[in-house]
Amino acid sequence: MGRTLAVALATEGCRVAICDINEQTMAETVAACADAGASVLVSTHVCDVADEAALERFRDELLAAHEADHIDLLFNNAGIGGGGSMVEPEREAWDRTFNICWGGVYLGTRVFLPLLMKSESAHIINTSSVNGFWASMGPAHPHTAYSAAKFAVKGFTEALVQDLRHNAPNVQAHVVMPGHIGTGIAVNSALARGVDETEMAEYNERGAAFRNEAPMTAESAADVILDGVREGRWRILVGEDAHILDMAVRSDPENAYENDFVESMKSQGVLDRIMAVLDD
Repeated sequence: MGRTLAVALATEGCRVAICDINEQTMAETVAACADAGASVLVSTHVCDVADEAALERFRDELLAAHEADHIDLLFNNAGIGGGGSMVEPEREAWDRTFNICWGGVYLGTRVFLPLLMKSESAHIINTSSVNGFWASMGPAHPHTAYSAAKFAVKGFTEALVQDLRHNAPNVQAHVVMPGHIGTGIAVNSALARGVDETEMAEYNERGAAFRNEAPMTAESAADVILDGVREGRWRILVGEDAHILDMAVRSDPENAYENDFVESMKSQGVLDRIMAVLDD
């Protein structure tokens, strides 16, 4: 989604600065912007969003590259999966997932908020997930690190909405909660965790299924997100599955983690694709 957001913004005339731990994927994003007809500056910056010093370098590089003194849009979008269980996996995987998915949002906001406050009208767009209101992928798939992080992102953004209205009314906050979107998160998560090349074949196969069997493309998701920001909506659900799951959890929270709930969601097509990928 980060790539498609960058392409959409660049083609609309926004100068864009992107960060990633992988220079190759950033180069591919720059090429995608050019292929789409964008003629604006798209700068790239190697950065681990879980590292505050790295984000500060990114900020300083951005200001120099774009000869700017402020920014108008901040997308805290970086995320990986992994560290599903508090019981089984090593702590390193759990902490890495949490520190990127939550720490990247918190630190990104901390580092860039002063630049947003210098804008006449600015927006912080934080990517949570349906796992920010439903902490599960089904009873057989523990999902604690990712879900805990995405719940934190949702709660932080909701609190930030009120905080900014009082202390920085020129800045708006938005929380994005996508369902199953056709992205490369499965493969990218493995790369971010340093999975050995001999294991990548399995991740590549699962990643392709996750991307190709998704009910919504990353391009369509980017359109929904940007439309939500333009319309000033602080809560942006992405995908029909996200809307259905949101209503179901809020209507029956006590039973949201029971097998009957999961079966009901699968019968409505909400979890059938992603569960099939997980169970392969």
